[in-house]
Amino acid sequence: MIYDYEVTTGKGETLKLSEFKGKVILVVNTATGCGFTPQYEPIEKLYKDYHDQGLEILDIPCNQFGGQAPGSYDDIHNYCTGEYNITFPQFAKINVNGASASPLYVWLKEKKPGNIPWNFTKFVIDRKGEVVARFDAQTSTMRAVENAVKEQL
Repeated sequence: MIYDYEVTTGKGETLKLSEFKGKVILVVNTATGCGFTPQYEPIEKLYKDYHDQGLEILDIPCNQFGGQAPGSYDDIHNYCTGEYNITFPQFAKINVNGASASPLYVWLKEKKPGNIPWNFTKFVIDRKGEVVARFDAQTSTMRAVENAVKEQL
């Protein structure tokens, strides 16, 4: 279950994902200099539309794909709040592939196999903490992501 994992906040604190028990979670590896960066807008809309029904979004920047998430947490967060007015939480940068991949992403990829091909890969987690869907930015639409989230709410 996702509740066995933790992430690091922008302030360097550990957040246990068990804090989100009973919620539907959308986990996204993001970047600020990517062709998919404009997806922040529909992700924010998803958050605003469904947060009150139990949706949480975990925005986890990743700089593994051509250096598309440069800078510090503050640089990334200020950009995203300024350009896209995001209100969902952002976390510290991680790696999603390879020997240094975050344990959370190792688990996500075990549940829905395959390396992460690029930024803005999305995983939908149900209220029991299990992965129920995976969407790669190159091949999936935000409508499909929204439908998967709505099914779990």
